[in-house]
Amino acid sequence: MNRLADSQSPYLLQHASNPVDWWPWGEEAMTEAKRRDVPVLLSVGYSACHWCHVMAHESFEDAATAELINEHFVAVKVDREERPDVDAVYMEAVQAATGQGGWPMTVFLTPDAEPFYFGTYFPPEPRHGMPSFGQILEGVRSAWADRRDEVGEVAGRIVADLAGRSLAGAMPADRRPPGPEELLGALMGLTREFDAVHGGFGGAPKFPPSMALEFLLRHHARTGSEAALEMVQATGAAMARGGIYDQLGGGFARYAVDATWTVPHFEKMLYDNALLCRTYAHLWRSTGSDLARRIAVETADFMVRELRTEQGGFASALDADSDDGTGKHVEGAYYVWTPEQLRAVLGDEDAEFAATCFGVTEEGTFEEGASVLQLPDTEGLVDAERVASVKRRLLVARDERPRPGRDDKVVASWNGLAIAALAETGAYFDRPDLIQAATDAADLLVRVHMDWHARLHRTSRDGTPGANSGVLEDYADVAEGFLTLASVTGEGVWVEFAGFLLDTVLLQFTSEDGALYDTAADAEALIRRPQDPTDNATPSGWTAAAGSLLSYAALTGSGLHRDAAERALGIVTALAGRAPRFIGWGLAVAEAALDGPREVAVVGAQGNPATVALHRAALLGTAPGAVVALGAPGADEVPLLQDRPLVDGQPAAYVCRHFTCERPTTDPEELTERLGG
Repeated sequence: MNRLADSQSPYLLQHASNPVDWWPWGEEAMTEAKRRDVPVLLSVGYSACHWCHVMAHESFEDAATAELINEHFVAVKVDREERPDVDAVYMEAVQAATGQGGWPMTVFLTPDAEPFYFGTYFPPEPRHGMPSFGQILEGVRSAWADRRDEVGEVAGRIVADLAGRSLAGAMPADRRPPGPEELLGALMGLTREFDAVHGGFGGAPKFPPSMALEFLLRHHARTGSEAALEMVQATGAAMARGGIYDQLGGGFARYAVDATWTVPHFEKMLYDNALLCRTYAHLWRSTGSDLARRIAVETADFMVRELRTEQGGFASALDADSDDGTGKHVEGAYYVWTPEQLRAVLGDEDAEFAATCFGVTEEGTFEEGASVLQLPDTEGLVDAERVASVKRRLLVARDERPRPGRDDKVVASWNGLAIAALAETGAYFDRPDLIQAATDAADLLVRVHMDWHARLHRTSRDGTPGANSGVLEDYADVAEGFLTLASVTGEGVWVEFAGFLLDTVLLQFTSEDGALYDTAADAEALIRRPQDPTDNATPSGWTAAAGSLLSYAALTGSGLHRDAAERALGIVTALAGRAPRFIGWGLAVAEAALDGPREVAVVGAQGNPATVALHRAALLGTAPGAVVALGAPGADEVPLLQDRPLVDGQPAAYVCRHFTCERPTTDPEELTERLGG
């Protein structure tokens, strides 16, 4: 047992019994490397990472490899989900040096934490032109022993290059947010990259573009662009009917290995499902699509059923691998089917029907003749009740298979995304249980993750906070979740909590010129303070903060927060035309800023049917990024509600935009017309 045994991270605990003498990230490991005068082997991954498991089995569980590592290196293991700052800094170096990145990430450092050699997965034997991991270890050991000056020069150049990278030149001089021309340019850029055959953007591997889809929905709402809406509809349908979506249990895998959404990389992440749940709910709000409604609700139910923890938060992920029934862990074993397996569960007649519906063939679409279930558009062509019956029976049978492992640590930012998605989905589809699940998760974040100085812990497990501080995305996404929950429930305390977090963003994460950093000013100093405004699998902390600051300003009238949001959006102006796929959330926030956003105050006694009808109309409005406040007459928890009387004794809605308010209305249909929808 090595030094990882006391870790809170399920990923690090997976390596606690390795013969490798692992250290957690920290000054102690670097001090040990200095004492022994050896380099540091930094290995970064996460629990649901398939190739992380492969490299662990092949190399880190191998006694001979471990002996070589232990003799010549100080080995440090990092969970990228616990320490996104460490991951970001060294991933930037890996990508700059090799042109690509990924996990597991393998980096060799000097004892001063300066990187000098990089890679990702290395096989145990030379393969496909790749050196073996053993060869890499021997090469680095030799270079450290015999060419130390050269190693130092390389490390120095890399650190200097990273330190010299700045976003200052990319920001427009006036820090202005995008205007109509830039947003139209972003639409044109996405149109050029759109896959008109299979939906989505670009080729294989293909990731769910939830943030770009949100921008397109908001752009359609503001401009009426049919092209924007068509891209969302086509992509949403293709993903929902493809193998990336779990046709039996709901929820999405992290990405498809192909361009057709057929074969997923089977791990399921909380963040993907939270973002996509909200995207499909918003697609339904815009179009009334039955498919979008089904996927939103099924994805919400998947999160609550499979990822909710005993404490009320949401676990990070489900593994891609599981026991195939023989004791061997195999990718996708829990999800794929053969015709023979269908017959064993359904009998010959229904198995033939199911194989036709779900695309299960003798040849298979995955490995060893197995198929990933898909569900093409068969509406009106097959018996829907029979399809539902087959799905229920297959799901019961699948539940008897060995389940994928679950990483049950609670990540603050991802729970913020889940809170927003569950609150809105519950409100749209009359599911108070989903709103309650969102509220329970928010309560956990306040009780366990927040301290009295409005600082956040990045993670918790079993109700105990982790040692790592929150990064920008944690503050921004949790604020987003709280603000959304306030709009749905009418509980103004969530606006106050969001305000505490956003004040910390202004004090600790924002520079004088309005640029944002991913780590706080008083966080652990790394070789570079990470700063990245572009979206990855989740909204960047930078653009997520812009969105939360903008919404908070609309609810409270704070010019300070509005100014900070607009300055932050300056980077979106610079990137809108060049890289719209990778700044999707920033573009969505820019649409809200350009539209106002609309500010809707619904005044009336909660539970009054007239109040309920107005509140629902406000929530279902499609005006980009509109904020909603709900309260009784005289309520002052949220400034937007102040001085808003009833109208002739009836509940009323006030719509304001750009410092101008329309006359109040008591008619839900009129409110719908004002807000779109």
